[in-house]
Amino acid sequence: MSLDQNKENAIAFYKMAYEGNPEKAVQLYVGQEYIQHNPDVENGIQGFISYFERMQAEYPQKSIKFVRCIAEGDLVALHTHQIWPDDDQYITMDFFRFDENGKICEHWDSIQQIPKHSKNPNTMY
Repeated sequence: MSLDQNKENAIAFYKMAYEGNPEKAVQLYVGQEYIQHNPDVENGIQGFISYFERMQAEYPQKSIKFVRCIAEGDLVALHTHQIWPDDDQYITMDFFRFDENGKICEHWDSIQQIPKHSKNPNTMY
């Protein structure tokens, strides 16, 4: 797989899961295993599906914007801006590792809430 294809697949995977269809996202984009490093999500494919199904049920009005996507080797990094109910906004940085078949097999992330006030005029994205 090319870096551009991995970037497209990472975005499609995350968007599909985030918008409420994690099972289909896994079927299309995940390999034989899914190693999870987010401590709030159980390891493995079923842990991923359960987490995103719960998020969709609890927060159906959430939204995501993909700000940046960077790829190198077998890794893709996504920089997103998420808006949750009550205008609760977050910046996330997600890293996905792809296996030799071009399928996602590992995930790390960092999540930071956007503060209401900043000491500078720059956005976090």
